[in-house]
Amino acid sequence: MNLAHALRLDSSNPNKTVSLAGAGGKTTALFQLARQFDTPVLVTATTHLGVWQVPLADRHIIAHDPREIQLPAEGITLVTGEIENERTKPVSEAVLNWLHEKAAKQAIPLLIEADGSRQKPLKAPAEHEPPIPPFSDIVILIAGLGAIGKPLADEHVQRAELFSRLSGLAHGDPITPQAILDVLTHPQGGLKNIPPHARRIALLNQADTPELQAIGGGMARGLLKHFESVIVGSLERETFNTLERTAGILLAAGKSTRFGAPKQLLDWKGKPFVRHVAETALHSGLEPVVAVTGFYHADVESCLRDLPVSIVHNPEYEQGQSTSVRAGIRSLTPNVGAAIFLLADQPQIPVEVIRALVETHSNSLSPILAPLVLEERRANPVLFDKVAFPDLLQLTGDTGGRAVFDKHRVEYLPWHDDILLFDVDKPEDYERLKRVESSE
Repeated sequence: MNLAHALRLDSSNPNKTVSLAGAGGKTTALFQLARQFDTPVLVTATTHLGVWQVPLADRHIIAHDPREIQLPAEGITLVTGEIENERTKPVSEAVLNWLHEKAAKQAIPLLIEADGSRQKPLKAPAEHEPPIPPFSDIVILIAGLGAIGKPLADEHVQRAELFSRLSGLAHGDPITPQAILDVLTHPQGGLKNIPPHARRIALLNQADTPELQAIGGGMARGLLKHFESVIVGSLERETFNTLERTAGILLAAGKSTRFGAPKQLLDWKGKPFVRHVAETALHSGLEPVVAVTGFYHADVESCLRDLPVSIVHNPEYEQGQSTSVRAGIRSLTPNVGAAIFLLADQPQIPVEVIRALVETHSNSLSPILAPLVLEERRANPVLFDKVAFPDLLQLTGDTGGRAVFDKHRVEYLPWHDDILLFDVDKPEDYERLKRVESSE
């Protein structure tokens, strides 16, 4: 997965203004991203660039006045101010606004380096920083995990004194993941000057070892309270994982006509089916967890009342499963990157398979990901990336998510346990499930 894919930026939505701030790889990320578009790309800076970075573009224009600029029709064009003391000056406000208007009119990306860090892995912004343009659609905040364990000093952190003040870490102490997290999520640190409407992405670079990848993954939960997604990876190796909120949508609206009693409320291991499934979703780290109810709305809600689960009542449940799928998707906020659909008659689904689906999806952002049991049988639960949400919202009748499998690339997660194939349709299925419980 390249950087553009990890950021959910590709040729299908190129008309974006992307600003990069922070430290630990901004210029590398900027030009690596620029090379991954198949359209012309405009690159500029509201801060200084080193002259050694200029050749990363196909051409360089020094602009004093917008009327002097003639843009080519292909490649990467870097527009800066004058060169002084081996550094380019920032562009003027007039040139910056002109570039923004030109990029919007031609539907091409505008990438902006909007911070300086003197090639150090971490920084804390001074009073005048970072100079992020207010029209930025996306802001990528970068931090270098290579600083972890090194002493908090100017050698490793630009404005180490400010970093110390924001993180509470004493000067000279080893830099910890928590200190980086505290600075990245501080209103006067990483969140400073990000336009309210902009999509926020944290890029944890220099995760060049399994240990640093695990540390970055551990930091993601705290970062996702403030950022839409967290990218953990290595710009040098061009390997990335995209960590986002993955929702759990529990479908619990049916009438259980074939079974003859509300399956959602059947007892298994001393708890109702629906509660088992909800607790599994929560223990798996899914967020948010949404239960779509219907015929037994009050009883199902009562089973879940003390859990951090959102209840969505579907008054159209008699028109088929598609109405519950649509209700669940409509309840999600835009910062949710994927959803896993869970069935109320499968309380035996293990936490491990849900976590495996989420982890596998973070490596590829597959549109649809499903378990494959015994190398041949597709099973539940199924994960749908947000790119499939519009098609799920078009479902009608008694159809579920499998009706959109032919519209998106489907990938499979090999799984060893055929318990995923089991569901409770008839009383004899329930008796069999109880025998599974007694044999454990």
